[in-house]
Amino acid sequence: MAVAIRLRREGAKDHPYYRIVVADSRTRRDGRFIDMVGTYDPMKPGKNFDVDIAKVDAWIGKGAKASETVASIIRKARKAQPKA
Repeated sequence: MAVAIRLRREGAKDHPYYRIVVADSRTRRDGRFIDMVGTYDPMKPGKNFDVDIAKVDAWIGKGAKASETVASIIRKARKAQPKA
């Protein structure tokens, strides 16, 4: 089973809101998913995403592939993470 980390569209007409989900790549865009790992709100200014980096790393370690858009959001989330 090929697993993808991708966006699932929610929200109203002309006001999109996305959940970042882990899903079987064969399912519909807004269909069933395995796990929710974050959110993305393109209408919000400033920091418009919330990603659980630990969950993302766990899924990527298991072989999940992120879409281009989600990979970009993950890169931004890693940069915004405080350095420990």
